[in-house]
Amino acid sequence: MGETVGSRIRADLVIIRHVTDTGPRPVDPIDRAHLTGTSRPSPPIYRYAPGGGLEPLVQRYWIPVWSVEEPQRQSTLQHPACLVVVSNTYARFYGVVRGLSSVTLEGTGWAVGTMLTPAAGSLLLDGPVTPVTDTYVDLDAVPALDAPTLVARVRAAMEPDPTDPGAHGVAIAEVERQLAPLLPLDPQGLLVNDVVTWLRDHPEVSRVGEVAEAFATSERTLQRLVLQRVGMTPKWLVQRRRLHDAVERLKAGTTSLAAMAAELGYADQAHFTQDFRTVTGMTPGRYLDDQPR
Repeated sequence: MGETVGSRIRADLVIIRHVTDTGPRPVDPIDRAHLTGTSRPSPPIYRYAPGGGLEPLVQRYWIPVWSVEEPQRQSTLQHPACLVVVSNTYARFYGVVRGLSSVTLEGTGWAVGTMLTPAAGSLLLDGPVTPVTDTYVDLDAVPALDAPTLVARVRAAMEPDPTDPGAHGVAIAEVERQLAPLLPLDPQGLLVNDVVTWLRDHPEVSRVGEVAEAFATSERTLQRLVLQRVGMTPKWLVQRRRLHDAVERLKAGTTSLAAMAAELGYADQAHFTQDFRTVTGMTPGRYLDDQPR
């Protein structure tokens, strides 16, 4: 690799935020997906922005490091994007999960996660992402990656000290080296990235027709695009954005549930409760009560 593992942090590696279980935990866009609370704490997570012009393919990197005496379940409402994860025990490519995505942490470990953009998953698979929706495959099954080299280099970087930002830089550099040949992004990839970003930035939008109109396309064309690149429907994108908005508001805890339901565009609190419980398995009130104060 041409450098000592963990010797330095790459100059353009931008730390988004290092989260620990202590101190203030301001809500940020990442927290919108992670269902944490006093009964379900998060391990320390290091998060980094992509570099080297990889923004069209990568949204962020996240590196959890854990040491737990008892198994600890982590649950998320996955963003509309596939994931590449190399850990000390496995290496996988994850499709988008339509419901609640969960992983159980045991013992001592770490993972180097890459949250791709909506466009990138199909480029790595060289085809639609629908075969991996709600599931995962080993990295060896991903055509665009040299999985053995990627896994070996990431593990060589991380194993001496998984908390070392220099090691993180080396591991991420190998991920970016392998992703770089996928650039430049194709027009449909650029479009699906724009659609998901626009929807995130327009919380007032509640109908698929509004999304199609904003991009001067038909609902049928939008359906085909999102299904091929994300593995879900445009309606799912709207519902997932609304749930992310709900998690953000529940973590902030600044409004009543009735007011929250109205802000999120629900007909009433009962519909909000049903929607949230169907996906997460708990009511908004129960999740709100579990937030640190």
